[in-house]
Amino acid sequence: MGMALAATAKGADIPSVAELLRRAEEISVIARERAVETETARQVSADLVDRMRQAELFRIMQPRRYGGFEYGYDVFVEAVSVIASGDGSTGWVYSLGAVHPWMVACYPDQAQQDFWRDTFDTVAAVSYAPAGKATPDGDGFRLSGRWSFASGVDNATWGILGGMIPTGDGAKPGFFLVPSSDYSIHDDWNPMGLAGTGSKTIVISEAYVPAYRIVTFGDMLTGRGPGTAFNTNPIYKQPMLAVVPQCLVSPALGMARGAVKAFIEQVGNRTTRGAVAGGNNRMSEFATVQMRVAEATASIDAAQLMIHRDLRETREIVDSGKSVDVDMRMRNRLTHTFATKLLVQAVDAVFLAMGGSALGMHHPVQRFWRDIHAASSHISLNWDSVSAMYGQHVFGLEPKGQY
Repeated sequence: MGMALAATAKGADIPSVAELLRRAEEISVIARERAVETETARQVSADLVDRMRQAELFRIMQPRRYGGFEYGYDVFVEAVSVIASGDGSTGWVYSLGAVHPWMVACYPDQAQQDFWRDTFDTVAAVSYAPAGKATPDGDGFRLSGRWSFASGVDNATWGILGGMIPTGDGAKPGFFLVPSSDYSIHDDWNPMGLAGTGSKTIVISEAYVPAYRIVTFGDMLTGRGPGTAFNTNPIYKQPMLAVVPQCLVSPALGMARGAVKAFIEQVGNRTTRGAVAGGNNRMSEFATVQMRVAEATASIDAAQLMIHRDLRETREIVDSGKSVDVDMRMRNRLTHTFATKLLVQAVDAVFLAMGGSALGMHHPVQRFWRDIHAASSHISLNWDSVSAMYGQHVFGLEPKGQY
């Protein structure tokens, strides 16, 4: 794993990595106990989000100037996966909330001051697609639109919303930073998986957004956000799509770990009823069950090795003062999707090996199975589109996608 995970602390005034992961494990236990409640409510409770705030888990990649710890994505991935191993929805909401301090750190400094003015534990919801329409108004813009899939929006006090920014050279995609007082929430979230993420729709009508609360997609893609002039740690110079999609992959990593753990716990001493064959034998004695847990474990190991390799090598490049080239960015995008494929494969293996006992809606393995399939449907993790984009790059064609 990366340099940050090898450290015990980055200073006497901030928690060590081991301490943060211990706190994440405490949240994971609670999340596991409340998984049915979270799914039924279709959102992570305010109490559980507050516990994450109190544990300072949203500060992992936050700038030191605003009470953060400036650990890297390697620490972030492990904290997310620990929580998601208890409950996929809780891990997903935590992941999206904890990645955005990194993104806000790339905004102009005045935007950062606005964001962290009231508390260093501010949480933002996000919808990256450029669904908003902006019109110039004085030193800013009037923003309107509807942004779907805003995970964790019920417990957020800000939104990071995609839109087209009018410029003299034509409209350019970017991200508008908007306080929750400027938007309403439309509850249209009722999915088969990740139901507890509360990924509802944000609605805005003519909200004023000052120009300093906007960053362009182009600057974020190349690691040149204006905030890097103030937040000089190289972690903020990493290209957005080389690292930010880890906020989607790392919950899947945790779900796969949680599914395998639940499978081992429940299968270890279970005996079959023997309706057709194998009656009164321990399931753990069946070779097919043994093979499925091996397959799942190997798939998880392969995925996490790829994930941490990418994070380590990307971090080494920016630490050396160099730019992350297109080849590396493409490789990382490929890993995001292929690692997800491996993690889905891991959960599929143990879910199918559980048999009918895993079909109950309260069974943890079936919930992980539904949740990870929902996660893998995210367009940023879509294997077909990203693998085709990678192939286009390899053959010298114009890549059709974002990297």
